[in-house]
This record gives sequence, C-alpha cells and structure tokens, in this order.
Amino acid sequence: MRNVLDIVDAVAHRTPDAQAVIFGPVQVTYRDLTRCARALGNELAALGMTPGARIAIFLDKRIETVVSMLGAAAAQCVFVPVNPLLKPPQVAHVLRDCGAACLITTALRACVLDEHGLAAVHRTIIVDDPDAVSQRLRETCHIRGWPASARPGPGTSGDVGLDVQGSPPTPGIDTDLAAILYTSGSTGMPKGVMLSHRNLIEGAWSVAHYLHHDPSDRILAVLPLSFDAGLSQLTSAWSAGATAVLANYVAPRDVIDACGRERVTAITGVPPLWMQLARAHWPETARHTLRYFANTGGRLPLPVLQQLRTLFPRAKPYLMYGLTEAFRSTYLDPSEVDRRPDSIGKAVPNARILVVREDGSPCGPEETGELVHVGACVTLGYWNDATRTAQRYRPAPEIRPGGIARDVAVWSGDLVRRDGDGFLYFVARNDAQIKSSGYRISPEEIEETVHASGLVTEAVALGAPDDDLGEAIVLLVVPASIPFDPQTLVAWCAQRMPRYMVPKRVVICEDGIARNQNGKFDRTALRAVYSGREVHLQARLP
Repeated sequence: MRNVLDIVDAVAHRTPDAQAVIFGPVQVTYRDLTRCARALGNELAALGMTPGARIAIFLDKRIETVVSMLGAAAAQCVFVPVNPLLKPPQVAHVLRDCGAACLITTALRACVLDEHGLAAVHRTIIVDDPDAVSQRLRETCHIRGWPASARPGPGTSGDVGLDVQGSPPTPGIDTDLAAILYTSGSTGMPKGVMLSHRNLIEGAWSVAHYLHHDPSDRILAVLPLSFDAGLSQLTSAWSAGATAVLANYVAPRDVIDACGRERVTAITGVPPLWMQLARAHWPETARHTLRYFANTGGRLPLPVLQQLRTLFPRAKPYLMYGLTEAFRSTYLDPSEVDRRPDSIGKAVPNARILVVREDGSPCGPEETGELVHVGACVTLGYWNDATRTAQRYRPAPEIRPGGIARDVAVWSGDLVRRDGDGFLYFVARNDAQIKSSGYRISPEEIEETVHASGLVTEAVALGAPDDDLGEAIVLLVVPASIPFDPQTLVAWCAQRMPRYMVPKRVVICEDGIARNQNGKFDRTALRAVYSGREVHLQARLP
C-alpha cells in the first residue's frame, strides 16, 4: 500500500458491502466510501488542486469529513483537519500557515470565518447549503457546493458506480506528504506536523495489531479527527475491515447512546472524557458490548480506572502513550494493569523506544531520561519550520551495523524511566508545555492572547496538577490597573480560545512575577511553588 486510501480500497475489494463508517442513521459501505472519495478527488482536480495542495477541513464529525480526507488523498493532495473547537483567529492561523488552497466547511462556519482571512483561500466547498452565504462571499471565496457524486446513500452508487475489482491504483509513493496535523508546541502558535502516507498506513496497522481489531469491531470515533489518536480511530478500524462510528461529543449521553445503538466494541478516550463517562449512568445494553477501552493523552487516575473496569466488566483496559510526531509510542498490555497501573507499558509494534541521557547515551534501569521514538511512524517534521524540526527530529542515538545511516528519531521532550522488566513510566515534561484535557498547549499562545486584552502588563501560564484535567491552566498576572476583575479577563479568553485553553484560575501578582537571574520568567521555580492552591505568589526580582 502506498496511499491511505489503499486501506479502504483493499477492504472494498474483499468485502465491498461491509460497513466502513456510520454517522447517525447514515451507514456507508467500503464500496461506497471508496466511490465517494474518488469522486471528490476528481472534483478537487477539476477545481485546479494539484498534487501537494493543502485541503483544509473545518467540520464537525460527519460523513463529509471522512470523505474529504480520503478525497484529498485520492487527488494526491494533503488534508489538514482543523479542530472544530478552534476560534476563528486560530483557524485563520492554520489556513495561512499551511497555505490552504481549498477549504471544506459548512455555510455557518464560512460566515464566521469571513472576517478572519477566508478570502486568502482560493476555493471553498460548502458541504450543506452554499446559498446560505452572502453573494459577496460566494464571489470572493469562489464557493462551490458539495458534489452530488460524492454523496453516499441510496441511488448514488448506482449512478456513479465503482467496479472495486477494477479500481485504478492510487498514484504516488508512500513517503509522499498525506496530512498536516496542527499541535501546540512549548512556544508560539500551533505548528503543523507533517505525516506521510506511510506514517498513516503503518500507524493504522500497529494500533490495530496490538488492540486486536477484526472485522466484527465497531469502533467509536469520539476524539477530534484533528488529534492523532482521533484520526487513528478511523485508520485502525479500516486496517482491520472494521466499522468506525462517528460521534460528536457534547455530553456523556452522546457516547452512551451511540454505544447502545451501534453495539460499540471499542472506545479510546482521554482522561477528562473517561472521568465524565465513569460518573454517568449506563444502561446494561450499552455496557456489555465493549471489548476494550483505551486511554491516551495523560495519566488515567487509578480510582477512575477501577470505576471503568467495574462499569465495563467484559472490557480490557489499554493504557497508552503517544505524541503527534510519532502517533502511538507505547501501550500497557491489559494483563499488566493490576501489577503496574501507573506504567505506560512498552513499545508498540514496529517501534523502538529508547531512554537516553542528555548526551544520548542509554539510561540504566530506574534512571530518568528522555524518551526517544524510532520507527516507521516517525513523521516528516514541522511544516515550513526547519528550526523546530531540527530541534525535535534528530538522528537516533544508536550505532547501526555495517555503517548504515542512523534513522531519524523523535526526541519527545518527555522524561521517563524504565524498570528492570522493561516497562516505562512517565516522569515529567522536559519543556514548558501544558498537558490539559488530553491536549498539549503552548503557554506562550495563551499569554499572547491575554496580553492582547490590554488588561495586564505581565502574564505567565502554567500547568498545575489536577485530578480531572491532568493539568489545570493557571494564569499569573500583573494587572494593568486596579481594580482588576479576573472574570473579565477569563471572559476575554473564552471569546478567543477553545474551552480547553481558557485558564481555570487567575493569580494576581501585585509585586511582579518571579524572574531568574537572566531576567526571564522563572517557569521552573513557579511550577514548583504553585501546587494548585489559591495563593498569591510574591515576585523574586533580580
């Protein structure tokens, strides 16, 4: 296989009428999904989208979202799924940064984006009602409707048709750029992680292999598809010929209803999601079809893990660790959960996980070092950012026999230790990133938004331990004037950032925020001092 669409094509050849994806009452077979993807690919080519063009997808989960990703692949374009929770300025940053040639979205979202640079996109495809946007917007953004040939459902497959036995091979090679996923770094605005088709195909196989996916599985896709673990719910399902069930999460009832209605066998979530689901009421019909539940995006507290095991008595728990730059890195086999529930396990199939010192030499048992990921899922780097790529993607600290060139590895920035049995344990981040609600968040991006309010003269965002979120965002500020109302600042942030980035607490530092001897904010000392209590920090000025 050399294109992510080949995963779907392969199943369409074997079992064309098997269900590939479900959304509400709409069920799409592998045959129909392949047909729709190729039809959209033809439409993109007709619009002038050449191989390598970036196709931004700003949608909630729906059939068109899935077809858009595969349609871009069919046209040898690059799909860029944009988190539907992002605010317009953040979406505009993604569109500008990746140089999107086409945007696929809804009429409402297009109207909301209108004031934030939508005109910079050469083509816009509206999946619902293009007539709902203004005439001016239709002209300036060259708006088109969703092609009828790419719609699934009765009547369409017969009109367009697809001979799955004779479908043409997808062009290109497996190292071609397939997707860009935007993720926060330790500084600045989100950066785009570049994934090849090989990354997607190998990642799908690896995850499906250790989770033992088979065609009978019905896998709930509840995480955002712009999140590597969310996208993996689709690709790993298709890798095994299973069914992906799309769900837009608003409340626990959305997940519970989907599980009962669709007989879901597998769910992957992040700790805040699991905490809400563990407290919810589950009818018997929704509890007993689950074969496994998996956690990623942060440590799952032991009491929550125990609640889930009681709630889903037939389900095996998988505790996983990963990063966008390399998909999944490790998982803990369910047979080990009782003995070491705080472990992140061992390497996933077709990956090698190293624990190294600052000089790259291997750490001994129980010695803390940086996690380095080597293998086929190591991505291509950061879009248009050679400096950051060189910092994170470096030669693996291994000497290979026969003078073979060293592989490029991802140096994660995460500190871990390995016990005498080879199991890994997360220790801490080695940079300033905040990990909250399963997201890696740039403190600098929060601080830039806060400063734009004009309400503060200094601001530092930190992560404080939190049982529900992993880390809660704490904002230290020096007010620009007195009196100062923290809620006004929080409301400002809520209008300009997704909910998971809005500070949970604001700490007023009237005497300034602590700095180190170089005059920089002493983030390490501040994180050590602030432990989640409501306190006023006194500045330590140079």
